[in-house]
Amino acid sequence: MSSAVIEIPSQSNVECRIPAVVGGALEVPLVTGGRIGYANLDHAASAPCLESVQTAVNELLPWYASVHRGAGFASQVCTRVYEEARGKLLDFVGARRTDSVIFTRNTTDSLNLLGRALPRGTSVVVFDTEHHAALLPWTGPRVRRLPAPETPAGAVAALDAALADCPEGPRLAVITGASNVTGELWPVADLARVARRRGARTVLDAAQLAPHRPVRITELDVDYVAISGHKLYAPFGAGALVGRADWLNAAEPYLAGGGATRLVQEASVSWTTGPERHEAGSPNTVGVHALARACETLAANWTHVVEHEESLLHRLRAGLRDVPGLRELCLFDADHDRVGVVSFTVDGRDPGLLAAALSAEHGIGVRDGLFCAHVATRRLLSRAGSDSDRAVRVSVGLGTTNEQVDRFVNALRWLVTQGPSWNYEQVDGRWTPVGDPRPAPDFLS
Repeated sequence: MSSAVIEIPSQSNVECRIPAVVGGALEVPLVTGGRIGYANLDHAASAPCLESVQTAVNELLPWYASVHRGAGFASQVCTRVYEEARGKLLDFVGARRTDSVIFTRNTTDSLNLLGRALPRGTSVVVFDTEHHAALLPWTGPRVRRLPAPETPAGAVAALDAALADCPEGPRLAVITGASNVTGELWPVADLARVARRRGARTVLDAAQLAPHRPVRITELDVDYVAISGHKLYAPFGAGALVGRADWLNAAEPYLAGGGATRLVQEASVSWTTGPERHEAGSPNTVGVHALARACETLAANWTHVVEHEESLLHRLRAGLRDVPGLRELCLFDADHDRVGVVSFTVDGRDPGLLAAALSAEHGIGVRDGLFCAHVATRRLLSRAGSDSDRAVRVSVGLGTTNEQVDRFVNALRWLVTQGPSWNYEQVDGRWTPVGDPRPAPDFLS
């Protein structure tokens, strides 16, 4: 595994070894002239590629061939890579050995697949604080959305009451591991416990949790977990749904096509069971291999990963406290445990303009908007007493350095107190520098 050494302050003053990412030395142009090292503070949207993942992909590419049923040696190699990845995913999420691993495109795809596989008449309970990937796949009269809780205990009590009120039949509780808006951790084990007591299954949206903290299905006692490679430092288009096989084997195939069939005759089709039932078409072998390698890399370095991110998060939030007019969004409270995500507004400042100026004048990438969690973000903005209809989100991860965090805090403070140095205009609803002089990279020309 390729690693980079990043020295970070901690109570023990120890040096941690942090898995390195591709693009750590990337420089970007500024509207004011010159270039600067890119500060990627948008990990919550898509994380950069791990160097170990890049190496794994490069090793596989010469062998790339079709998987399953191929007689050629390269095909057999790729089939082995693809199928062995299932075991690596089971290990990464601490699954039961009887659980299925279905490879998908991302968390959204995984949760839509599960939504299609629910037994007829299933009652679904979901908090409206969810990312759209977990909020929207469930349809029908038995879907109940719960309003955002103000405390973890309130979330547990609300889920318990809602499940107790469900009609007879199968039940599913949808749980988030970590908020993609605030980074706050949800009480997953407590929620799963009340769901089990009420006869409900649980699905964990671990898109924001899995890149930052270990996820163990058996310890949390959840039934399904959905993850995305592009959040897990493996941006090659693969994700996974891991969980109990019975509902999945009984459901109609998610896609109809080759690979999902056992026998096709003129007037009938017999579908296979197991993961292949929902993986029709040529699978993303390279993406699956990348996802598996990323999981192996993180699993081997959890202690260092968590310490690195907690140090950065502490540094970031301490710096933001000195920014005039800043309002941090919180679901529970300011001291609640969280991963490296912070969303905020600044009184009298447009979030989109702040994000555009941070990029154009300081080489810093953040996100602004409602973060594909419109209901949740608007409610949190109201709770914070903000007059804005959007927020800025900054998110750290592997590859983030102290210098990048400090540059962001200093740049934000300057923009808030002094204003942008460049003129900006809105184009198609987005702020952009007037007469933007920054050249595109050569490969786009």
